Amino acid sequence: MILEYLKNHPFAVDAFFEKSLVLTFTVPKAELESYIPECLTLDTFQDQWAFIAVAMVQTKELRPKGFPEIIGNDFFLIGYRVFVRYTTSEGKRLRGLYILKSETNKKKMEFLGNLFTQYSYTTTDITTKVGAEKTIIASKQSDFSMTMDTSAEEVVLPITSPFATWKDARRFAGPLPFTFTYQQSTKEVLIIEGVRKDWKPKPVAIEAYAISFLDTLQLKGLVLASAFEVCNVPYSWKKGRLDPWKM
Repeated sequence: MILEYLKNHPFAVDAFFEKSLVLTFTVPKAELESYIPECLTLDTFQDQWAFIAVAMVQTKELRPKGFPEIIGNDFFLIGYRVFVRYTTSEGKRLRGLYILKSETNKKKMEFLGNLFTQYSYTTTDITTKVGAEKTIIASKQSDFSMTMDTSAEEVVLPITSPFATWKDARRFAGPLPFTFTYQQSTKEVLIIEGVRKDWKPKPVAIEAYAISFLDTLQLKGLVLASAFEVCNVPYSWKKGRLDPWKM
């Protein structure tokens, strides 16, 4: 019982995002419906397109809220998340994310993340190379690579995107206010609320990518919809709360 309680995000957390790069992929909604639990619905665009975000985040000073920054830890995180909606037992409609997979570059984060959350962290090698014209994030172990072109004077939407404008794309840039985990045995939804300041995503150009985990999902219509980056943002998560799901 104690371990189950600990995994429910039992305290608030503070962190600082040095960089957060999010690639949002789109797929016809019918292909993604089987990847989310029964309590959630897909957050769609034009009632046709559903979305998966691949977020790459360099965090600093991650620690329990109220503790000094000096005891915080620095980690690189990669998260694979589906854009979803949830209606609470009180009838509130929330937009948020459902975690498919979480990776980090340090065993300490894997241990702590799996102790205090249900995000199923694994440790992998993650390297970042920042050049004058390109930024490359890669992992040999996870068969992952992403190249961002930082030399482009004007960034245009990918030709595969369902969005007509960056304004439309921004709605699916992440992170959203809430993250949801479903506890099927008790029919409860764990809700984690994120709090951010000065979140101003900047469109970026993706030159190339190869993401093995997305390939394992076997989503036939998966294509890149947009990519955004933010830098130097304070971020925190509130203590998790359980909500009884009403079918």
